[in-house]
Amino acid sequence: MAAWSVHGEVGAQGLAPLHALGPSDADLYKCVHCGLCLSACPTYLETGLETESPRGRIALMKAVREGKVGYTGRVVSHLELCLQCRACEAACPSGVPFGRLMEHTRAQVKEQRPGSLLRRIALRAVFRGLLPHQGRLYALGGLLRLYQRSPLYWLMRRLPGRLGRLQEQLPPFPKRFFRPQAGAFNPPGEARARVALLSGCVMPILHGPTMEAAVRVLARNGCQVVTPLGQGCCGALNLHGGDREQAQAMARRNIDAFLETGVEAVVVVSAGCGAAMKEYPHLLQDDPAYAEKARRFSAMVVDVSEFLATLPLAEPSRSMDMRVTYQDACHLAHAQRVTRQPRDLLRRIPGVTLVEMEDASLCCGAAGLYMALQPVMSRQLMARKAKAILKTGAEVVVSGNPGCMVQMQAGLRAAGSAVRVAHLVDLLEEAYGE
Repeated sequence: MAAWSVHGEVGAQGLAPLHALGPSDADLYKCVHCGLCLSACPTYLETGLETESPRGRIALMKAVREGKVGYTGRVVSHLELCLQCRACEAACPSGVPFGRLMEHTRAQVKEQRPGSLLRRIALRAVFRGLLPHQGRLYALGGLLRLYQRSPLYWLMRRLPGRLGRLQEQLPPFPKRFFRPQAGAFNPPGEARARVALLSGCVMPILHGPTMEAAVRVLARNGCQVVTPLGQGCCGALNLHGGDREQAQAMARRNIDAFLETGVEAVVVVSAGCGAAMKEYPHLLQDDPAYAEKARRFSAMVVDVSEFLATLPLAEPSRSMDMRVTYQDACHLAHAQRVTRQPRDLLRRIPGVTLVEMEDASLCCGAAGLYMALQPVMSRQLMARKAKAILKTGAEVVVSGNPGCMVQMQAGLRAAGSAVRVAHLVDLLEEAYGE
């Protein structure tokens, strides 16, 4: 959709002009305020406040658009408490693109009310200094892994307050990181498909063995797998944080890296990344050099569960004999509308009893950087999700997004539970006996 006019004129509706980063009128005025989104919104369910609902936040966006209020501290606080989980989109009968509204609004807030100097420095360090640079991410991961194995880490965990809680939330770093490599990983027999695997930013560091499992499961099902060296972070965290310019640069980098491989599909094991990459056409719609490339690229992007569900799946032979529950990652269920395929694949594993949890598609409170920026609400949702998991009596909880996995691990640890958190491909690999 076209962005707001910046020509300094009042439009036909008498609306005061705002910066082009804001949401379009076509998106903003699609909401009819029916309220069907309320029961799907995690922050509304926790607070019961209209201002913490999608309908309430859209009303605030409209008020800003119409010049009735500015981006005051209170207005911004309501907007920033949104998880951008997009559950409201799945519930909305009018098709309001709430995720897009929030992305454009956050970009506008970032420009007009950037926050304290310390916050600006910290976010810029993450968005510009860290996420676009894979080498720095691996170096930081290596340092944190050493720190986690040191006596200092165990001492810091016992500190009271927020600093101690941050140590508790820090996930265990694996012995191996996953790194993109030149060449291809070939299947045991003749290749039925040639695919590329997104490595991304968080997955290869926090879940390196899961990335390796994804390669092996794809190969086990007849795929030649390539991991382009030129790829990088998908830009989702930047986009959700209002840094559209850097997100666009990261999108162009990935488009170039993957299109030149000549693959049939770009397989993603992180729900947030998949959602962002499928929406590159909107992100780059005003870029004449990349608009068509973005459309071509996004048509190739597919979640690993979606892709495996289209194949004549090699039947797992090893019986797992376990009770499993499934947590819908927000950007898989609500943004990509993929809910059936992961469950169908879990049911294909011998010995797995799939037990549905209460509110399986309600956000766990991870939401990228949300767990650090909004720790109180994040912990409330984390505890709620841990309670729902434990109620199922499952031994394993499966999800399709690294943030969800980290958050659920922390929540279950806090509840004193040993329930295992795993990705779908982890269980499939074990069922194949790899």
